[in-house]
Amino acid sequence: MELRITLSWEEWKGEMEHAAEHLSKDVKVAGFRPGKAPRNVIEQRFGKEALLAEAAEHTVSHSYPKALAKEKIEAIGRPEVTLGKFAEGEALEYSVVTAVMPEVKLASWKDAVKKINAAFAKQSENIDEQEIDAELAKLAEMRAKLVTVNREAKIGDNVLVDFSVLQDGVLIENGKSEKHPLVLGKGVFIPGFEEQLIGMKEGEEQSFELTFPAEYHAKHLAGKPATFQVKMGVVQEREIPAIDDAFAASVGNFESLAKLRDTMRTGMLEEKQQKSKDDRRTEILDALVEKATIEYPEILVQEELVRMMREFEAQIQSLGLDFAAYLVQMKKTEDEVKQEWEPQAKKRIAAQLILGSLAQEEDIDVDSPDVEAEMNKALQSYKDIKDIEKNLDMERLYSAVHGQLRNAKVFAFLESL
Repeated sequence: MELRITLSWEEWKGEMEHAAEHLSKDVKVAGFRPGKAPRNVIEQRFGKEALLAEAAEHTVSHSYPKALAKEKIEAIGRPEVTLGKFAEGEALEYSVVTAVMPEVKLASWKDAVKKINAAFAKQSENIDEQEIDAELAKLAEMRAKLVTVNREAKIGDNVLVDFSVLQDGVLIENGKSEKHPLVLGKGVFIPGFEEQLIGMKEGEEQSFELTFPAEYHAKHLAGKPATFQVKMGVVQEREIPAIDDAFAASVGNFESLAKLRDTMRTGMLEEKQQKSKDDRRTEILDALVEKATIEYPEILVQEELVRMMREFEAQIQSLGLDFAAYLVQMKKTEDEVKQEWEPQAKKRIAAQLILGSLAQEEDIDVDSPDVEAEMNKALQSYKDIKDIEKNLDMERLYSAVHGQLRNAKVFAFLESL
């Protein structure tokens, strides 16, 4: 949209002093400290036209946000400003072309949300004993003791194998590994590989043919045959501890297995409730997005894609991987990834716009003390005020926390329907 703004000389003449002060910071004027030279001296040095141009720019930067607030316009992206003629004693005119937050049009949506709430209300959030048994079994598996044995490998054994994968007698890319750990029967390799290892003893070698699955992630190998050359290394038995009071004590100093089960039940119930909450909110948002009509400004989509890329990069780096190298391995560029993500970016944008629109419609907001209290929790990890000032944009933090708390209240409203 385009805004045309006119300011009288009385409204913008005060910027002449600010402009002179700003220009004087960049030059040395004998007898004056930087930024302290009087206006008439700066005007003589730079000329009145330069001073007026600087003042006009200051005026635009200060008056544009006020004009947006007055007209209740939520602008996004960098505006294109066109200055009209300006002269001392005359009004200043300028126009601004800017993208704005799109309008959200929601078709009838309450019945869809009520239906989702009713479905989740019927779900049980109890934890039964079989679920605890299953988690205990996993925990015992993780604490299994490995004992090297001199016998043929069988299902359930932990083995270390050397292998090479060839096609037409040529080693495929990344097709060789040494002392590769496997638990036979877990099925983590392509179908048939682990079965071929059963019955082999340490030091034995064999070759066999297998075909990669049609849906294999490496498309150039999918559905194609290959030769596997394998040498069996160490064969180890997995001694899984008995699940009893002694096991409970070894896990975390629990006085009995019953106490461990109680603690697990509480934790599992909290996880189940949180998952149910997250799933319900995802379904509600999906239903609302489906009911919404939104025109997405390109700049908004691109900003969201950049945000998603930064999140993805941080995730990859947290795994100790180099992001650029990861993209090379995936054989994709950032632009290609962004193109694939565009539908998801629009969905994320729609979710935020819809929640904001519903907050306005239902008069849902958050009081400043509540926002500040939540901000203080986030600030506790910083050493002191200087550390905070160095690392945080407080206005951005306030806006982010306000948005999170407001969205939580909107979800509470939606879940109450």
